[in-house]
Amino acid sequence: MTASTPGTTHPAAPALALLLDIDGPVASPVTRDVRPAIIADLVSLASAGIPVLFNTGRSDTFIREQVMAPMIAAGMPAGIVVHAVCEKGAVWFSYTSGGPGPIHVDHELAVPKAYGDDVRRMVAEDYATHMFFDETKRAMVSVEQHLDVPNEDYLAEQRLFDADALELMGRHGLSATLLDHHAPGSDDAADYRLDPTIISTDIESIRLGKDLGASRAVELLAAQGITPKAWRTVGDSRTDYAMADWLHHNGHSVKHIDVRPADGVPNKPYDVLTATDLGLGEDVIHDDAGGAFLRSWREALVG
Repeated sequence: MTASTPGTTHPAAPALALLLDIDGPVASPVTRDVRPAIIADLVSLASAGIPVLFNTGRSDTFIREQVMAPMIAAGMPAGIVVHAVCEKGAVWFSYTSGGPGPIHVDHELAVPKAYGDDVRRMVAEDYATHMFFDETKRAMVSVEQHLDVPNEDYLAEQRLFDADALELMGRHGLSATLLDHHAPGSDDAADYRLDPTIISTDIESIRLGKDLGASRAVELLAAQGITPKAWRTVGDSRTDYAMADWLHHNGHSVKHIDVRPADGVPNKPYDVLTATDLGLGEDVIHDDAGGAFLRSWREALVG
């Protein structure tokens, strides 16, 4: 019999641990919610002793409402602990069937409040038709596409917003980059970055990222006495590969699942899987692909 960690039903050395991005693999980028079949598979895997951890740019509020509450409602058993690393490593918490534990925030990684206040004002005055200011973030500053706005319209407006937000950084005396493109006059010591996605823009400390989230995830499991034999990381963008990069670099066995490989699959020293590895078509992406992998792991590990 596999030894379990004291006080939990998790084995100390589970066959797998799952480190999941939220938008795309778990939550639909169209509706922003999580389909019941995915919730059921998450509960089933966690109940079988497979650690389930989330590594996302989303806020703790989003996780509590869209993932935690449905998992509890679906019958998540007592003794199971699920960890959520939010805002790319700046915020983290754990939850059980009894609800969420304390919210931890690394305030050193927060965007200055005065800048966030000006972004909120800018969105209200110039961009409210296409996007909204995410009031649930504790460290990052984020804006997101309205559900009723066509994505192509949002993406066109997003480019204008990103340029204005970058210019606003300079007016606040802050150094920033837009992805890998430096603002004029900036240098490699930029403190913040703008990270546009297909439905949002995150403005964040350059110290945040999915690699920091992976590090926190390993620490959270280690605090429970859990050392997985292998990891599966799941994401929908090139930046999500940083989860698997960090785990591989630090000696963990890992495979990465890319549920939106149209961005291009980079050459990595670990295996990268897509929906085609499950015999599915190249058009199976996002939570269709994420759900298919969760189902395959449940069938293999739970039955």
